[in-house]
Amino acid sequence: MPLPGPGDGLLLLHNPRCSKSRATHALLEEKGAAFRVREYLNDPLTVAELAELARRLGKPTREWVRKGESVYRESGLDHANESELRDAIAAQPILMERPILVSADRAAIGRPPENVLELL
Repeated sequence: MPLPGPGDGLLLLHNPRCSKSRATHALLEEKGAAFRVREYLNDPLTVAELAELARRLGKPTREWVRKGESVYRESGLDHANESELRDAIAAQPILMERPILVSADRAAIGRPPENVLELL
């Protein structure tokens, strides 16, 4: 499932095992928001999608990579550049912060879940 384009609505990049992701999903449902779900651990983003996601978030990849994951430490990503970080996330999607709500032109990280409400 690709990132949304114009007229595609909202897409939640979701990990159902994550409490913040579940809370964001529930908040969107409570608000009556129409959205699709992409379980990114099962359907990882491509490097190109990750670059586009960085643009929509308005943040460098380093600001939404999960530095606490063992794979981050084991991969020696502390000094990685943007391209190397996106390659790592594409190969190991657990490295991506979650949840992220994506629209056709913007995105927001649901930490806290209320952060995504700016896209509604």
